[in-house]
Amino acid sequence: LFFPLFLLPSLSLSPRRERKMAGSMTIWFFVVLSISILLSWTNPRGETIKPFSLTPLYSSTQSASSSSNEDISGLRYDFYHETCPQAESIVRTHMARLYSDHDNVSAALLRLFFHDCFIEGCDASVLLDDSNGDKNHSIERQAIPNQTLRGFDKIDSIKEELEKACPGVVSCADIVSIATRDGIMLAGGPFYPVLTGRRDSIHSYFNEALAAIPRPDDNITQTLHLFDLRGFDERETVSLLGAHNIGKIGCEFIQKRLFNFKGTGQPDPTIAPDFLTEMRMRCQDSNRTTTRPSSSMASLEMSESAVGMSYLQALSSSISSGAGFDTHYYQSLLSGRGLLFADQQLMANEKTARLVRAYASDDGSTFRMDFARAMMKMSGLNVLTGSQGQVRRNCSLPLVSS
Repeated sequence: LFFPLFLLPSLSLSPRRERKMAGSMTIWFFVVLSISILLSWTNPRGETIKPFSLTPLYSSTQSASSSSNEDISGLRYDFYHETCPQAESIVRTHMARLYSDHDNVSAALLRLFFHDCFIEGCDASVLLDDSNGDKNHSIERQAIPNQTLRGFDKIDSIKEELEKACPGVVSCADIVSIATRDGIMLAGGPFYPVLTGRRDSIHSYFNEALAAIPRPDDNITQTLHLFDLRGFDERETVSLLGAHNIGKIGCEFIQKRLFNFKGTGQPDPTIAPDFLTEMRMRCQDSNRTTTRPSSSMASLEMSESAVGMSYLQALSSSISSGAGFDTHYYQSLLSGRGLLFADQQLMANEKTARLVRAYASDDGSTFRMDFARAMMKMSGLNVLTGSQGQVRRNCSLPLVSS
């Protein structure tokens, strides 16, 4: 029953196999959605959790098994079938190449996708860099939560290839969504269908990004509130935060918790002494490295070898966990070894703690299913379609000045 939902298409298919897959993926798409609805009524390990809703993607009058392949937002499956039929193949092939050189690209693009979609929807507004050195023209990328984002250059390189094949056709917003999904699959995560047809914003949202991106030191009430404003319930929030199980958490997000929690000059008292020592060894306290990143565009791309910790490293040696896209994030929280205060706060709320226990208690299939569906939902947030927005030729610059 789970097989169709987690079917992982090969990322290095032969041309003949790609053509065959393109013809069958539409059928698989609706099979996946239909099965997802049935499976959404299955509670993990007997937990009492309300079913997942596909309301943001489908109206009450439109069946998920409908013969139409367009959702109410205007997105469609295989949107570029006629205008750029090789679009998704180009993204898939390029991502496979990037991943073979830098396996942390998956985590970088996943975070980039989240920061884009969380602010005014999935419109590639976070990619804009049209300040031209004007300090009075603040852009989204300069907001403090976005200053450590990476992967802009990876999106640019994919865009360059698509512009050679189909000039002015594939939006940057679609590239981010497709590349993120392919990166998740390369990291061992689940497949989920990505509808396309997004268009790019001509505006950047500095103030919104400054205020509304969840922070690493947020308590559980603040975290749930920010996700709720975007239509995500507790179950969807906990599954999405499971994205932290890949990549590293940069030390700049951890150090205040280790050395100056809430301005006390002391570590977070909830951190177990042995884990505090381990974290401090990996993230040394040094004023020379803990200053807030500058707002200059040069600081936006962190080094590929940036110091940090992963949730796999956070696990004690007594806990067995694979190195892929599994449940070690939730196992870490159960052991009190959450790297971020906001992550460990999932154990401070009865409902979210119950979800953490449920996700950690099976083979990972429940988490992967919920994560896939929540990512589908996020990829459709407030998208621009039809005559809205534009399709940028350069992901950093609008076609016309805003």
